[in-house]
Amino acid sequence: MSLQPRTPAPGKARRAASVGKPKRTKKAAAFKAADPKARHTTAEKNARKGAAAKPATSRRYSDADPTTVSKKEVRLTDRSKLRAKRFQEKTASKPRPIEAPEERKARIEYSQKPESRAKKFVAAREERTKRPIEKKPDFKKSEYKKKEYVKPENKKPEYEKKDFKKTDYKKSETRPTNRRDAAIAKVSRTDDGRPNFVPRKVEKFDPTRPKKRSEAPDTRAANFRAERPTRDRRNDSPAYARDDFKHSSKTHTNAAVDFGADDNYISANLADANLIDATPLTEITTTFSDLGVVAPLVNALSKQGIMHPFPIQIATLPDALAGFDILGRGQTGSGKTLAFGLALLNNLNGKVAKPHKPLALVLTPTRELAQQIDEVLMPLARSIGHESVVVAGGMSYAKQITAMRRGTAILVATPGRLIDLLNKGEVQLDQLEITVLDEADQMADMGFLPVVKEILDQAKLDGQRMLFSATLDRGVDSLVRQYLKNPKTHSLQNDRASVSTMEHYVLVMNPGDKDDITNQIAARNGKTIMFVKTQRGADRLADKLAHAGVAVGALHGGKTQAVRTRTLALFKESVNAALVATDVAARGIHVDGISLVVHVDAPTDHKDYLHRAGRTARAGEAGTVVTIATTKQQKSIGGLTSRAGVTPKFVGVTPLSTELMKITGAQEPSGVPYIVPIVEKSVRSGGNKRPRPNSSQRRRRPH
Repeated sequence: MSLQPRTPAPGKARRAASVGKPKRTKKAAAFKAADPKARHTTAEKNARKGAAAKPATSRRYSDADPTTVSKKEVRLTDRSKLRAKRFQEKTASKPRPIEAPEERKARIEYSQKPESRAKKFVAAREERTKRPIEKKPDFKKSEYKKKEYVKPENKKPEYEKKDFKKTDYKKSETRPTNRRDAAIAKVSRTDDGRPNFVPRKVEKFDPTRPKKRSEAPDTRAANFRAERPTRDRRNDSPAYARDDFKHSSKTHTNAAVDFGADDNYISANLADANLIDATPLTEITTTFSDLGVVAPLVNALSKQGIMHPFPIQIATLPDALAGFDILGRGQTGSGKTLAFGLALLNNLNGKVAKPHKPLALVLTPTRELAQQIDEVLMPLARSIGHESVVVAGGMSYAKQITAMRRGTAILVATPGRLIDLLNKGEVQLDQLEITVLDEADQMADMGFLPVVKEILDQAKLDGQRMLFSATLDRGVDSLVRQYLKNPKTHSLQNDRASVSTMEHYVLVMNPGDKDDITNQIAARNGKTIMFVKTQRGADRLADKLAHAGVAVGALHGGKTQAVRTRTLALFKESVNAALVATDVAARGIHVDGISLVVHVDAPTDHKDYLHRAGRTARAGEAGTVVTIATTKQQKSIGGLTSRAGVTPKFVGVTPLSTELMKITGAQEPSGVPYIVPIVEKSVRSGGNKRPRPNSSQRRRRPH
């Protein structure tokens, strides 16, 4: 490709060509000076040059003929004229239409309506300003000295009182002037069958004025619903039939299914279970020796005053002593602890445990329940030469590890701490012969099932396993199917609350009376346990009761183990006291002499109701269960108690009413604030020990 020669830019070439020529501006100026009126249109330029005018390729503004008008200008002009015409028609005065005499009269009456209060006030004020001011005569000192000055008298005009006639009085037909009159007018207009509401005047609070006695709420509808027989629709539906459940391949789901108080779906053997139709009040002549319990255990029970077994013990002990797996269900306070405890100790009689290898394990969900079971088993275990130890969180590791190294045969443990000791190697379960799961359903609710399965997997394969609880639900189903081999099932008629030994009431009250009624119930004579939902609620209620003068303590999982133990000990020692607790104390906590259980906050589940109520009427004693409810909670609590198999009596109460004192023994608290007594720390025994020698008395090592 050949290179093109370089050419200068067009602008440079044009400038170079115009060198020496006159510039265009000078030429134009000379032309303008010669003919100033010349028009510089293209046609005229061409005419001057003598050439024919060429048709313009583009139209310029200067080429337009000023005499012609475009279509756009015509359209805009017409539009402006039309707009002006409309404006004139709108603003022009119109002739007044001819009106009828009735319309004219109505218009005049409307124009002469009374003035408003504001206009009257303004008119009166203007009239006062226009009124002439009377000037007082000038005061002269000379006239005053000569006593010629007379002081003018200011007399008020006499008020003429008009005679009031009732016939002249007429109610105002205008709109009401205040809110009270408006509310009364609105109520008077309503006619829908409801009682009219008449607003009352707000009264100021007077602390010296006695309180008005509130009326007890009406509970007839709630009692009617509670006494009405309920139909069990689960038996009508094939989804809950036992045969359909057998063929189901899935044994456990995470779905929360409420099966009420009927647990027949737990095991296929439960259909043929040994149903015990008896209560602790039934007269029993059978002895522990007749059931096969060894003599040392019988003697230890006799020392404690326990001569005859309870029905659940009579049913389960023969099969448990024979080595069968046991699935036991009974009401709270029916004696389940001794049922598995005697079988466990009887089968361990004469056996020796090795260090770190216990022979029996009792798993519980809470520390308090573990300590209570240990208190029951300890004297019985020592009678046959064994020891037991509590392995639970919040307690000393050193004591638990020392007991395991010493070779303790019986472990009463919670799942969390036991897993810690298993991971540290301080506990080995390969020699475990007997495993007991107490309150297994609560462990499932608390999320301990994976940990429990991990513990059972490490236990001896051919060991005996017993599962006891007051309620059994779907959370325990997987444990029963996986770890119990052909269990012998024993159950009291159902897991519903016993109505033969305890009375159930629902106290319905107005919301404003709840605090006063709670204080009066807590101040009764006897031991009372009150259940609430939350830890904060327990502390708040305990503070209120203590301020009112009630001996009270709070028990919940947020307190340390030492405080919980001390609170429970003070409650056991006191004759008249109240304990405010959460559901941590609802499982297995046994305190003698609790005659009243109060649900300050109603439970959300029927199982929690049963376990709370089980703190009273234990071992054949009588007790009362009371649920505090407001007027809006009657229906929900009625459904809760029906699922628990209880038919309570709904009673409307007020502070210190006759019904309240008859049911609970309520009384007015003392009003003197209660202070928790200080417990002195026990001094360690060691008075016979020699004092530590000083530096001069110590024996020196030989050099």
